[in-house]
Amino acid sequence: MTEILDALLEPLSYGFAQRSLLALILVGFLSAVVGSFMVVRGLAFFGDALAHAVLPGVAVAYTTGGNLFVGGLGAGILAALTIVFMTRDRKVKEDTAIGIVFVTMFALGIAIISIRPSYGLDLAHILFGSISGIDDTDLTYMVLLGGLVLLSILVFYKQLIIVCFDPELGQVLRLPVAFLRALLLVLVAVTIVLSLRAVGLALMLALLLTPAATARLLTKRMSHMVWLAGLLGCAGGVMGFYLSWWTNVPPGSAIVLELSAVFGLVYAGRALRQRRRRTGPGVPSMPGR
Repeated sequence: MTEILDALLEPLSYGFAQRSLLALILVGFLSAVVGSFMVVRGLAFFGDALAHAVLPGVAVAYTTGGNLFVGGLGAGILAALTIVFMTRDRKVKEDTAIGIVFVTMFALGIAIISIRPSYGLDLAHILFGSISGIDDTDLTYMVLLGGLVLLSILVFYKQLIIVCFDPELGQVLRLPVAFLRALLLVLVAVTIVLSLRAVGLALMLALLLTPAATARLLTKRMSHMVWLAGLLGCAGGVMGFYLSWWTNVPPGSAIVLELSAVFGLVYAGRALRQRRRRTGPGVPSMPGR
């Protein structure tokens, strides 16, 4: 028992490891909560596109020595509002607008990074994260902006649920549907930027969707789904941190693999229960005459 406790406490003796663990817990919870609205709204493709659309802003900040959060946030919000503007009159479908913005922004980001001599290393840090590089300033940004995202969800919770499940009902109730839709996309953009250092752009979609998809298999109530997804995201962050520490696997990969394994177990268990429910109890064989 003492050896297990020592193995758990050993990483926490280092300042960078403490910051990394706190960042992963925050990112796991925040991504799962925001991802719950993405899952019920059917925005999986948008999440993937926006995760890559922030690349130009991050690239500009990275190549000029600026702040990655500010650069990525600006590009993410610009991409989200551009998609909202393109689809405002429904002449351009949402998936079409997302695809156009996605490839344009991603190509621009790669073009900006390719100017630097260390192109491959820089791109790897952005795509796959660099959790050990999180400092006190980064952690402060994550806490403040993450709190702002959660506060926005708390304030507009009921309205966001209506818009996610039934936008037409929102129009009947005279809710600001366009504003709420834009707000949700901006919250997704902020969450992606905050998670950039932890898991990188390449694995961000899994952190947004997997805990929420797992929670949806376990409960039908939206409020329960949000909290359960948040807890799964936190647990994934903690387990991913220790798996990364013990096995030298990048934290983002460890978190995604662990969350995917949990989803697979829950999915298999649910499928098995449904099969048993359909077949019912076994019918005893007739005794021979």
